[in-house]
Formats: sequence, structure tokens, C-alpha cells
Amino acid sequence: MIIPVGDENVVGGAKPIFSYAFIVLNVLIFIFHISLGSIEAITQFANDFGAIPSEILRFEDLYTLGTSIFLHGGFMHLAGNMLFLWLFADNIEANAGNLHFLFFYLLGGLVASLAHVFLTDTPDIPTVGASGAISAVMGAYMVCFPKSKIRMMILILFKSFYIPAILFLGFWFAQQIFSSFAVTDSEQGGVAWWAHIGGFVFGVLYALLFFKNKPKAEYNYV
Repeated sequence: MIIPVGDENVVGGAKPIFSYAFIVLNVLIFIFHISLGSIEAITQFANDFGAIPSEILRFEDLYTLGTSIFLHGGFMHLAGNMLFLWLFADNIEANAGNLHFLFFYLLGGLVASLAHVFLTDTPDIPTVGASGAISAVMGAYMVCFPKSKIRMMILILFKSFYIPAILFLGFWFAQQIFSSFAVTDSEQGGVAWWAHIGGFVFGVLYALLFFKNKPKAEYNYV
């Protein structure tokens, strides 16, 4: 198994306050969620605060478009999302500034959720997860730092190598496109492919408009 474990961090710029705060917040909410105890209570919490597309289309419980991006369906779901948030968000926040990043992240999550609402084939299942907002961050990263190096780890061999961010993110996005057409959401266990795609495209477009002309970054390897 090969996973990303690091990247080149921007030298200078804004401190990644919200990038790390979102990680802490997601973890705390997950701990609270699973601490509810019974399966019924855990399921009800997800139903109450996850975004259910059929309800959103009826203009019901619109607040869940925001709350859903801080919920996760299991430990591996949380761990994967937080890994990618940790990898990519700090450089975008350093480049954009703290408040601008906060606005961008939340707006990216909203756009990604709406993409899923309009295109999913499972409209009655609650949608949870930060991956739509994180996909927006990844799209912006590809625009702002295409030459940054992503450190990949071969777990079974405990060896690492670096690849350009544009290659890693381009492959990731192509995988989301292929999966969205190859299988339905229900066939893939409810993976919200269109939230990933919508968030990533939003991040690319937003970065081209508002982030691209920032001063050229310097890097430190991590």
C-alpha cells in the first residue's frame, strides 16, 4: 500500500490556524459522535446533522450542508480525510491568509455538498464527511503549488519517494471521474464521488481567480 505522508511546506505566510483547528474539531466531534453509545443514537445523530439530498432539495434542514462536513462515518473515514487535510491545507492557508482560507474552506464544502445533492443516486441517505471541502483545498493546491513534491510511503517496505503535486493530484482527480461514471454511489458503499469532483473543480477555479497571483513560495521539506 502506498500513501502520501508529507509535502513541501511553504516558508512564511499565514500560520495554519484554521487548518489545524479543523483537524481538532473533526476529531472531537467524531469522539462525541461515537460516545453516544447505542447504534440507534449514533445513527440518529448522523440523520440529524448529515445532509440528506432529498431533504435539501425540498429546502428542509439546510443547516446540514454545513454540519455534515464535520461528521464522519468511521475511524478510517476520519483518518483518511484528516491526513489529506493535514497535507494540503496548511500551504493554502499560508498563501491565502487565515480568514480568506476559512471562507474558502467552508464555501468549498458547501459547493461540494450541493454537487452531491444534485447528482447522487442515493438521495435519501445522509451524507457526512469533510472530503468535499478537502477536495476544494486539493484543487487549489494543484493550481498554487503544482511543482511542490508529495512524499509517498510504501508501507510494506517502509520506503518513501517524492512525486510532483500536479501528478499526484491529477491522478487522484482522474480516479474520482472514472469512479463516478464506472459505478453508482450505492455500488461503492455510498462514496460521494460528485462531492469530490465538485469540490476539486471549485478549488481549481477559485484559486485561478483569487490565489494564483500570490508571491512565489519557498519550501521546506517535511
